[in-house]
Amino acid sequence: MKNTAITAGLAALCIIISGCTKQSLETTYSNQEERIETYVQTLLAETDDNGDPLHSAVRNGGATRVILTPGTGPALSKGGTVSFYYAGYIFNGSLSANNLFATNNETFAAENGWELTDADYSIKKVRLTKDSLLEGLYLGLHGVRAGEVCMILFSGEYGYGEKHFGTIPANSALAYQIWVTEVSN
Repeated sequence: MKNTAITAGLAALCIIISGCTKQSLETTYSNQEERIETYVQTLLAETDDNGDPLHSAVRNGGATRVILTPGTGPALSKGGTVSFYYAGYIFNGSLSANNLFATNNETFAAENGWELTDADYSIKKVRLTKDSLLEGLYLGLHGVRAGEVCMILFSGEYGYGEKHFGTIPANSALAYQIWVTEVSN
């Protein structure tokens, strides 16, 4: 009887801890989404000399794409192919060379004093499918056009989640600057 009470108590404690961990993770993602939205609103507030907005935003699921330079031609559809350069950041409310974790844009790397060992600056070419990209990139790239320059931002829920990946801590919000070179549907 005593062992049964101890076992039941331990099971209840595990459920409570699990619930707190889940709530903590939901709070983390919610806080990340608030920081992303604040950053996006800052970008959207930028105007040209005539007072016209410089940027626009597209929200798709858990990803937000801020279009810095519009592209032309057909929009990327699911199953289509996109070629691009990128710079990936761990997003903590702002972007800087200090939170850059990867890039295949050699000029961008040099401008930011970022050096890689075993650098591969070749263009990234992927088919827009759920199994070829992080969910946040999959959602954010949908609709890009050739020549577009954009920022795609998403919480850790749409990134690597609870997995630590290279220099990226688990549950990290991510931002990718994307320079689209080609779209083919």
